[in-house]
Amino acid sequence: MGISKHPSVVTMPKAERPYPSILAFLSKRFPAISRETWEKRISEGKVLDEKARQITLDTEYTPLGRIFYFREVAHEPSIPFAEKILHLDDEILVACKPHFLPVTPGGRYVDECLLNRLRNSTGIEDLAPLHRIDRETAGLVLFSVNKKSRGVYGKLFMDGDVEKTYQALSACQPLQETASWDVANRIGRGEPWFRMKTVPGSVNARSAIHLAEIKGAIARFVLKPRTGKTHQLRLHMSGLGFGILNDRYYPELQAEGEDDFHTPLQLVAQKLRFRDPISGQIREFASERMLLW
Repeated sequence: MGISKHPSVVTMPKAERPYPSILAFLSKRFPAISRETWEKRISEGKVLDEKARQITLDTEYTPLGRIFYFREVAHEPSIPFAEKILHLDDEILVACKPHFLPVTPGGRYVDECLLNRLRNSTGIEDLAPLHRIDRETAGLVLFSVNKKSRGVYGKLFMDGDVEKTYQALSACQPLQETASWDVANRIGRGEPWFRMKTVPGSVNARSAIHLAEIKGAIARFVLKPRTGKTHQLRLHMSGLGFGILNDRYYPELQAEGEDDFHTPLQLVAQKLRFRDPISGQIREFASERMLLW
C-alpha cells in the first residue's frame, strides 16, 4: 500500500441547496475511488478541513471550502529513472524529469512523482510546481521554493511570458526538408476523458512547430508552445500528420498496458527562458536529456 506523506487538496465548488454530503461530493468528484473507500477514510480520520480538523460523516458541505486528504494506492509502480536538479536558489528550483514519472501525485502514483521525490531529497516541504508536463514527457519543470514570491513566478506562465522549447521525433516523413507551421485551434476533452481533441470554438491552443532535420526514416522537430493546454503538442503534431514516436494516445489510442521503459515518448521539454520577475535578469535553463535519435 502506498500512502502519501503529503496531503492533496480539493475545493468544494459552489452548489445549489440542498448541499450534498461531503461523502457524496468526494464519491462523485473521484469516481475511481468507491463510496465505501471514502467512507472508511473519513471514519479513520484521514480527511481534514482547512484547520486540520478531522471531517466526519456529519460535517456540512461548505462551498469554496477546502478538503485535505492523503492519497492511497494498493500497488504503486516504481519508475527506475532519476530526476536531476539543475538549479536551486531562494526562489526557484529547476529539475529535469525523466520519462514516465508524473510531476505530481495522480492515478497510481503517490510517492513516485517528481514533487515528492524533490521534497524528500531537498527537505523543502513548500515546493510547488509552477507548470506541468505529461508523465510520458521528459524535461524541465520549474518549481517555486518561496511561498511569498510564488505568485509572481506563477504569473509568468499565466501571462505566457515563459518561452518553452521542446524537441520531438516522428516517423512520419514530411514532404520537404525544412518547414514551419503555426497551429492555432481549440482543444477540449475527448473520449475517454484523459484524451484531448480539437473542438469548434475560439482558439485556446497555439504552437509553433519547425521541422529541424530528417535522418533516415525519422524527422526531428523543434516545438514552441504559446499556450499550455493538456497534450497540446502531442495533439498538434498528430494533427499535422507527424505523430510523435511511441505516443500511446495520438493519433490512435493504443491498448492499455504496462509502461515499456524501452520505448519512451520521444518528446522532451528542452529549454525554459524568461525574465526573472524579481531580479529582472534573463534566466535560461536547458535539459541534457537526449531523444533516441
